[in-house]
Amino acid sequence: MPKRAYVLALACYLAIPVVLIAGATVFSLSDPEWARHSANYSRNYRLLDMARTGAVLGAGGLAVVLWTSCCYLVLTSRQRSLRWLPLAAAGPFGFAVIAALEDRAPAPGDFHQRFMRKLGIYWRVPLEIVVFVALWSLTYEVVVFKRNLTIAFESLTTGTPAATIIAQQAASSGMWAAGEGMEQIYLLILIYLVRPIFFNLVGYLLGGRLLTPAPRSQVAQQRR
Repeated sequence: MPKRAYVLALACYLAIPVVLIAGATVFSLSDPEWARHSANYSRNYRLLDMARTGAVLGAGGLAVVLWTSCCYLVLTSRQRSLRWLPLAAAGPFGFAVIAALEDRAPAPGDFHQRFMRKLGIYWRVPLEIVVFVALWSLTYEVVVFKRNLTIAFESLTTGTPAATIIAQQAASSGMWAAGEGMEQIYLLILIYLVRPIFFNLVGYLLGGRLLTPAPRSQVAQQRR
């Protein structure tokens, strides 16, 4: 089982899109023009506008807190120095370093840390570089596939030609590129967080059988 701090780190990271979507929803549903029927239109308009802006800023600030807490909890779960925490500002590049840090007090059944320790520093560094490049390419392809799937679904449900939808997206390519870039980064970091859990699960399922001592009768037959 993963450590409690690591589970909390994963929970903090999964909460980030929920917070951002909630803030964006409040912003889109709030309309300062609701104040036009009130006695003091100008004051109420400013208050409503400040409220919807505050929802976005608050959601963004909370997302930063959750991200920092995620990195902090990963370091805490591995009993690493908090001097590594400023790497959180580097986004996926910094987290790749944090995720590669060795656990100084691994759990007895932590197959991931056991495997990493056997590799040694000279093999781990190039391995982590290869893993980062591979995951970066993989997440990019996933985002592209999701984009094409979304275009096909919208074209099917609305009857709009796919070429028209693509042209509309190209007209605001900067916004779409930023959104897809955030999706790719989020998916990349999520894979880094889930990777040790998945590795340990596979190790438990396979290693539980492979590491179980053979019966004495089989050992005796092998010696013969």
